[in-house]
Amino acid sequence: MGNRGLPCYFSLLLLLFAPLSCSQSQQSCDSSDLNALQGFVEGLQSSDLGWSFNGRSSSPDCCTWVGISCDVGSVLVKRVIGLDLSDKSLKGSVSSSLGGLDQLKQLNLSNNSFNGSVPVELFRLPHLELLDLSMNMLSGLIPAESNLPSIRLFNISANSFSGTHPILAGSSNLSVYDVSFNSFFGPVDTGICNSSGSIQLLQFSANMFSGDFPAGFGNCSSLTELSLSKTGLTGTLPDDLFTLSSLSLLNLKGNTLSGIVSTNIRNLSNLVHIDISLNNFSGVIPDVFDSLSELEYFAAFSNKLTGGLPPSLSNCSTLALLILRNNSLTGTIDLNFTALPRLNALNLASNFFSGRIPPDLPNCTQMMTLGLAMNNLVGEIPSSFKNFTSLYYLSLSGNNFSNLFSALQILQNLPNLRNLILNTNFRGGESMPTQGIQGFANMEVLIIENCALSGSIPPWLANLTNLKVMDISWNHLTGTIPLWLGNLDNLFYLDISNNSLTGEIPTSLALMKSLMYSNSSQESVASQYYPFVILRNSSGRSLEYKQYSSFPPSIILSNNKLVGSILPGFNGLVNLHVLDLSFNDISGTIPDLSDMSNLESLDLSNNHLTGAIPSSLSRLHFLSSFSVAYNNLSGKIPTGGQFNTLNDPSIYTGNYYLCGPPTKNNCSDEEPNPYPKRDDNNGTHETIWLYLGMGSGFATGFWGVYVVFLFRRSWRIAYFRMTDKLFDDIYVMVVLSWRRLNGKIGGQRPIS
Repeated sequence: MGNRGLPCYFSLLLLLFAPLSCSQSQQSCDSSDLNALQGFVEGLQSSDLGWSFNGRSSSPDCCTWVGISCDVGSVLVKRVIGLDLSDKSLKGSVSSSLGGLDQLKQLNLSNNSFNGSVPVELFRLPHLELLDLSMNMLSGLIPAESNLPSIRLFNISANSFSGTHPILAGSSNLSVYDVSFNSFFGPVDTGICNSSGSIQLLQFSANMFSGDFPAGFGNCSSLTELSLSKTGLTGTLPDDLFTLSSLSLLNLKGNTLSGIVSTNIRNLSNLVHIDISLNNFSGVIPDVFDSLSELEYFAAFSNKLTGGLPPSLSNCSTLALLILRNNSLTGTIDLNFTALPRLNALNLASNFFSGRIPPDLPNCTQMMTLGLAMNNLVGEIPSSFKNFTSLYYLSLSGNNFSNLFSALQILQNLPNLRNLILNTNFRGGESMPTQGIQGFANMEVLIIENCALSGSIPPWLANLTNLKVMDISWNHLTGTIPLWLGNLDNLFYLDISNNSLTGEIPTSLALMKSLMYSNSSQESVASQYYPFVILRNSSGRSLEYKQYSSFPPSIILSNNKLVGSILPGFNGLVNLHVLDLSFNDISGTIPDLSDMSNLESLDLSNNHLTGAIPSSLSRLHFLSSFSVAYNNLSGKIPTGGQFNTLNDPSIYTGNYYLCGPPTKNNCSDEEPNPYPKRDDNNGTHETIWLYLGMGSGFATGFWGVYVVFLFRRSWRIAYFRMTDKLFDDIYVMVVLSWRRLNGKIGGQRPIS
């Protein structure tokens, strides 16, 4: 019985709201707003917005259109207050008609492809609180007469705006200001801090500013984030910068700032993130980190910092990243790593640290990346590293570590280790371990080059089925290249050059799956904190790789003692970029390699190749580095296609019977025979007669003069007198010349 009242209740609600529904159905957008929107659409090159200004085919209420929000201006008319068309793949220009949306509070056109300049009308909207034009292709100047009194968020980043950056005078509510990644030039104007006392975020990064780091940011008393990376600023940091007690992020990376790191940095007690890398800061790192209890990220790599690690770093229990590589820091690595449980990345590479690796590093149970390369560290890998289960990347290259076998035994069972860089160590006459290693199941990058290791390519590498990059070059390895090396399905970068390997190239290298097909697994997350560094030659020239995809798919077998021929199957390695077989004893002809469509570098120099250069190589459109120097090749050098760019004569030198440009040898209709037959008997007879003629001529001349002197005493006396006179004349001339020279030198000396 109680449910009987429900139908009556709903009927009453329908009666009450019926008039409101009718009135809403009759509401429409303000006509001036419609005209402004129509003008905007007309400036687009293409649009899938679904807006239509034909009353018969669309709703009269533009507030129902995608990206538009409205406020009820009256019972019958609504006003547009929001336009959010971010990430809509829009192209074209920004129409000045948008200035007709005089009630607009939010305008977001970010992440599209708008181009051209921004009309001045957009910078005169009195109620606009949010303006986001970021990530477009807009250019030109921002009008100096901008008047946005209500603006809170101003973001024009990632465009091509130029001139001086706007300071938005009179915008007292401004909180977020981002002009990064543009082409603004001139000085950075801190007058923006006078425009608003509530600014919390200032982003100036990646522009073309000039001049010294300005004073005045201290007036932005509420500032929490300040980013001025890659702006071209010089000079030292002003004192008022260190009064920003609310600052949590300070990014000054990639400028030319100098001076010492001030001890006043302790005043920034809320700092979470500080990056002063890639500058010219010098002096010691101040020992003030006990005042920075919130610090999680400290990067100061590539400066001129000296001294040791400040002990107070051990008090930053929240520290997650510490990146100090490429400075001149000294001493031992003696932080209390047990007190840094959240440390995720530590890179101290390219400094002058000495001593041993701290055994308590594995107490950083969240550490994934550890870079200690290019220091003066000694000893063995600590046995405690067998508990380093979180470790993903380890680079110890360029030190003086010993006992490779022990190091591999300790590290082989780390479940997460993917990258192991050990090059330029173990140079005390050690050998490559061949037994006792069964781990490294997840290894993807293994580099043990330039360690002067003897032995052979170890068989345990065959178990590293996830291996993508392997470099064991610049050692003293002997023996043949094992067949299983080509069966590592994920391997796309192989460098075993500069060893003493013998035998033929195994056919399995022409069947490497990752080089036959495009392999997306080569991609990896880039990192500026732990670049791979591979020494390429004894002169110290190095190549730096920051991700797997930076390694060009390569087979590098140069500077060995390999024999046999070039595998025709290489032609199937369509994903190979670099093939280097130089400085071996390879013979035979150059096979057709024209299907290697991605090949960029081909070096076959300093071998014993014969025959002609295949003209099909002209179809390798990406080939930019090529050499067949010092072989026994013959015939005409191909022309057309890529050979039009390979016009350096040195890449063909040492092949006497090659002809045509860029060599100076002209090609005749009849190709010269690089191995002409000759009559050995005729050659022998000619040589004998040559020697007999020379001998008889010398004997006749000598005895003729001797006999004359023997029997004609007057001639003999005259000859020796002439000889004595010639000697006396030469002696007098030398003495006179010596006196003149002394006189000139003496005349130039100062009188004492």
